[in-house]
Amino acid sequence: MSFNLKVLQVIPKLGYGGAETGCYDIAHYLPEYNCKSFIVTSGGELTKFIDRKKVKLIRLPVHSKNPFLILLNSIILVFIILFYNISVVHARSRAPAWSCLIATKLTGRKFVTTFHGTYNFNGKIKKFYNSVMVRSDLVIAGSNFIFSHIKEKYSNLIDVKKKLLVIFRGINVDYFDSSTLLEKDEKKLLNEWGILENKKIILLPGRLTSWKGQELFIEAVNLVNIELGYEAFYAVILGNDQGRDAYKKKLHHLREQFKISNQIKFIDSCKNMALAYKVSDIIVSASIEPEAFGRVAVEAQSMEKLIIASNIGGSNETVINEKTGLLFESGDPKSLSKKIMQALTMDESLLKTMGIEGRKNVVKKFNVEKMCFSTYSEYKKLVN
Repeated sequence: MSFNLKVLQVIPKLGYGGAETGCYDIAHYLPEYNCKSFIVTSGGELTKFIDRKKVKLIRLPVHSKNPFLILLNSIILVFIILFYNISVVHARSRAPAWSCLIATKLTGRKFVTTFHGTYNFNGKIKKFYNSVMVRSDLVIAGSNFIFSHIKEKYSNLIDVKKKLLVIFRGINVDYFDSSTLLEKDEKKLLNEWGILENKKIILLPGRLTSWKGQELFIEAVNLVNIELGYEAFYAVILGNDQGRDAYKKKLHHLREQFKISNQIKFIDSCKNMALAYKVSDIIVSASIEPEAFGRVAVEAQSMEKLIIASNIGGSNETVINEKTGLLFESGDPKSLSKKIMQALTMDESLLKTMGIEGRKNVVKKFNVEKMCFSTYSEYKKLVN
């Protein structure tokens, strides 16, 4: 059946987020099993890396929440499904999922959704909008945390035993491998970041948005400085503000308020994230709201780096506390500062052991190959 399997993935934009990279990885994995692979998206930076010989890329404004565009997209998707004889349609976000739901109902094709977040709601209208993600033939949760969230919030709409399962997100452990990077590239990146002194580097990756915990991190850095009596390390906040100018100004003001402007550096982007992890000594994921999966924690472990993460959401599943990383009390800068102190004073041999255990953990549970094969297997079950 795999020879006839044709999978169409639909995602708003193909950027560098977890949902996007998962879509990209599966799209390029399917042709290895003689499956036809298609992506419908409005655009994004990752589109330029798509191998057009393996994956058919179709551009549509599926990022839009406009009801008229959602309906128009569904009509166009019907023609795409019929023209290419698509077997499975896989939606990875709510707006395109509505278009896919309509299109698959009209064409009688199998419909898959992946829950990439908690999709919070305050009222019935928003909950109804979110509910499209459980109206498919198969609902994939990216973590046990998301699985529990779906069961709790949408139990009246879904048969958990029949069509809800967990497939952990995966990362490319060959890319996130510390042994493959060159020292000259590390020095070049440190120069770009303006880090010239021989101090440890604590890295906080993630887009600049309040729930990612950048404010909390800056407060924790200040508390560590007070405890030590001097600035023992550099702190790098790596991420784009995505138009959140007011929030970025707030962070800069907080840095100035604590008089640590020279210690905390803001970097908008880094094309080689593996290299960013490699030059850093400690990685922090300070989210004050639950991460659906928490890619930073997994990538850091794959790079054999110590991860300090908040004890909520996906991090509880991806980080083994005191073995592959450290968990702190979510939303508490004092708790984070204590964990940073623990990491800074940790014996080098223990630090190395935790790094090795972290990579073992990721290779075993969160490898992209495992994620892709599990997803492919579910596609086959649906069609057969």
